[in-house]
Amino acid sequence: MLVGIHQLHYLPWLRYFEKIARCDVFIVLDDVQFTKNDWQNRNKVKTASGATLLTVPVLEHLGQNLGDVRIKRGAPWRRKHWRTIEQAYHKAPFLADHAAFLRETYGRDWGFLNDLNRHMLGYFVRVLGIDTPLVYASGLEVPGKATDRLVNLVRAVDGDCYYSGAYAARAYLDTALFERAGIGLRLQEWAAPTYPQLHGDFVPDLAVVDLLLNCGPASLGILMGVAP
Repeated sequence: MLVGIHQLHYLPWLRYFEKIARCDVFIVLDDVQFTKNDWQNRNKVKTASGATLLTVPVLEHLGQNLGDVRIKRGAPWRRKHWRTIEQAYHKAPFLADHAAFLRETYGRDWGFLNDLNRHMLGYFVRVLGIDTPLVYASGLEVPGKATDRLVNLVRAVDGDCYYSGAYAARAYLDTALFERAGIGLRLQEWAAPTYPQLHGDFVPDLAVVDLLLNCGPASLGILMGVAP
């Protein structure tokens, strides 16, 4: 059974969803250390000015667990993010299909970053048509750090193969721990697909909303490289 594991992100990019769709079980790391200036609270959409970063402002301190990270109250980020998406994609053919969800999501006064990101992830997985079960690491109570914890998480869901990003495998994964545990390792060999976009030349590696709002029901096929 192939298992993928990744941190909980805001408006995740396409590589994230390919990993979910490719796996039999996907474990969401929602209890790791928050990383400043990473993708846990930000991502990019495409506007008339090009790729634009949308960042959720948070209250965080060094070493804080992701599950404890609060969103700054009173900051006008929700209105800004929705306005940016609405203006950038008002001519996108499938904005109307997802506008109600986005409007409702950005209309809520979120307290914790994880709650916002879980809400979005569940919706995007469903509308993409991905049926891979999502398991949250905070509910597994699995010990260990770094690669050791990844091995224990795969074991916790009865997995026998780990689906890893190629960069992670090269940069910091201790592959010998998987081998000793009898767990196979499969690398994510995936390149961002091209698809119809607004606003000029194609820009890869944007948030999933760019694909969904432009391509609608064809999105999963494009993501997995099987679109006609």
